[in-house]
Amino acid sequence: MQPRGDPAQGAELRERIRSKPALERWYRERYARFAHCVARCPREGVILELGSGGGFLAECMPEVVTSDVVPYAGVDRVIDAAHLPFGDGELRAILMLNVFHHLPDVEALLAEAVRTLAPGGRMLISDQHLGWISTPILRYLHHEPCDPRARSWRCAASGPLAGANGALAWIVFQRDRELFTRRFPQLRIAAYQPHSPLRYFLAGGLKSWSALPGFAFPAATALDRALGRLSPRWCSFVDVELVRA
Repeated sequence: MQPRGDPAQGAELRERIRSKPALERWYRERYARFAHCVARCPREGVILELGSGGGFLAECMPEVVTSDVVPYAGVDRVIDAAHLPFGDGELRAILMLNVFHHLPDVEALLAEAVRTLAPGGRMLISDQHLGWISTPILRYLHHEPCDPRARSWRCAASGPLAGANGALAWIVFQRDRELFTRRFPQLRIAAYQPHSPLRYFLAGGLKSWSALPGFAFPAATALDRALGRLSPRWCSFVDVELVRA
C-alpha cells in the first residue's frame, strides 16, 4: 500500500500495520526510541510528531501532538513541516518516522526546528539508510525514488506524499554532513545510528504481504543486531538525533 494523500486512508494504513504482528512490534521499537529521546529533553514544551499518518504513537505517548500534512482521521493537527504553527522555543521534541525522505524542502523544516525547539530540545528522525541490503531495494525495487547522487536536498512534489528521495537522510547527515553543520550550527548531530537491516523489509512494510511471522520476530531481531554489529553498512534504517544548542 502506497500512502497517497487520501484522508480516508489513515485508518487503512493503521489496520495494515496492526494486521502484521512483526511490523507492529517494529513500530513499537521505534516508538520506544522516541520515548528515550524525549526523556532527555527539557521538561516543558510540546512534543510534536510530524507525519503521523497511520501510526499509533499517541497510544504509547499520550502527551504527543500528532500531525500530518493530510487530515487523516485521528491526527490532532494538519501541519506543513515547512511552516510549523508554534512559537519560538515552544517545542521540546520533534519526532518523525519514515517521513523525512518525503519532505520537498528539508531545509525549511530544519530552519523551523531551530526556531521552535527550546534550547536542549531534540529532533529524532527515523528514516531510510543506504546500506548493502537497502540500497538495491530502494533504488530498483521500491515504488519511491531513491537518488544518492542528487545534488539538491529538495524533492519535486506535485502534492502531499507525491515526491520522495529515499536517500535523503543519508545525503543530508552523512554525505553532506559538513554542509549541514555550516548551514545549521544550532543543530548538533548527537547520534547517527543505523539499524534494522532486514526486519522491516521481511515484514513487507505497508504492503499486504509479510514474510516475517510474529513468532519469528525475536530471532529476526537477534539477526538484525548481529549484522549491525558487524558493520553499519548492513543496516537499512537510521535514527538521527539532533540537539538544539
